[in-house]
Amino acid sequence: MADRKAFLTRIDRNVLDAVQRWANDDLRSLNAQIEFLLRRALRDSGRLRTPPEPGHRRPSSGRRPVD
Repeated sequence: MADRKAFLTRIDRNVLDAVQRWANDDLRSLNAQIEFLLRRALRDSGRLRTPPEPGHRRPSSGRRPVD
Protein backbone atom coordinates (compact mmCIF):
# COMPACT_ATOMS: atom_id res chain seq x y z
CA MET A 1 0.00 0.00 0.00
CA ALA A 2 1.21 3.51 -0.72
CA ASP A 3 2.63 5.64 2.04
CA ARG A 4 -0.02 7.85 3.62
CA LYS A 5 0.39 11.24 5.22
CA ALA A 6 -2.26 12.90 7.34
CA PHE A 7 -2.82 16.64 6.99
CA LEU A 8 -5.39 19.21 8.05
CA THR A 9 -7.26 21.39 5.60
CA ARG A 10 -9.93 24.04 5.73
CA ILE A 11 -12.84 23.62 3.35
CA ASP A 12 -16.11 25.40 2.74
CA ARG A 13 -18.98 23.65 4.54
CA ASN A 14 -21.12 23.48 1.38
CA VAL A 15 -18.30 21.86 -0.59
CA LEU A 16 -17.63 19.36 2.18
CA ASP A 17 -21.32 18.47 2.46
CA ALA A 18 -21.58 17.98 -1.32
CA VAL A 19 -18.51 15.72 -1.38
CA GLN A 20 -19.91 13.76 1.58
CA ARG A 21 -23.19 13.17 -0.29
CA TRP A 22 -21.21 12.07 -3.36
CA ALA A 23 -19.12 9.73 -1.23
CA ASN A 24 -22.30 8.24 0.23
CA ASP A 25 -23.72 7.71 -3.27
CA ASP A 26 -20.49 5.97 -4.35
CA LEU A 27 -20.28 3.92 -1.11
CA ARG A 28 -16.93 5.49 -0.20
CA SER A 29 -15.68 7.19 2.92
CA LEU A 30 -15.29 10.95 2.74
CA ASN A 31 -11.51 10.56 2.84
CA ALA A 32 -11.52 7.99 0.01
CA GLN A 33 -13.80 10.23 -2.08
CA ILE A 34 -11.51 13.24 -1.65
CA GLU A 35 -8.48 11.15 -2.62
CA PHE A 36 -10.38 9.74 -5.61
CA LEU A 37 -11.29 13.23 -6.82
CA LEU A 38 -7.77 14.55 -6.32
CA ARG A 39 -6.23 11.60 -8.18
CA ARG A 40 -8.68 11.98 -11.06
CA ALA A 41 -8.02 15.72 -11.33
CA LEU A 42 -4.25 15.13 -11.26
CA ARG A 43 -4.44 12.35 -13.86
CA ASP A 44 -6.72 14.36 -16.16
CA SER A 45 -4.37 17.35 -15.99
CA GLY A 46 -1.35 15.18 -16.78
CA ARG A 47 0.24 15.83 -13.40
CA LEU A 48 -0.01 12.26 -12.10
CA ARG A 49 1.12 9.24 -14.01
CA THR A 50 -0.31 5.96 -12.79
CA PRO A 51 0.56 2.49 -13.99
CA PRO A 52 -2.18 0.76 -15.99
CA GLU A 53 -4.60 -1.38 -14.04
CA PRO A 54 -3.97 -5.14 -14.08
CA GLY A 55 -5.49 -6.69 -17.17
CA HIS A 56 -5.65 -3.33 -18.93
CA ARG A 57 -3.98 -3.35 -22.33
CA ARG A 58 -2.50 -0.36 -24.07
CA PRO A 59 -4.27 0.73 -27.23
CA SER A 60 -2.65 -0.75 -30.28
CA SER A 61 -0.33 1.38 -32.38
CA GLY A 62 -2.49 0.71 -35.40
CA ARG A 63 0.17 -1.51 -36.97
CA ARG A 64 -0.72 -5.03 -37.90
CA PRO A 65 1.32 -7.88 -36.43
CA VAL A 66 3.98 -9.37 -38.64
CA ASP A 67 3.29 -13.00 -39.66
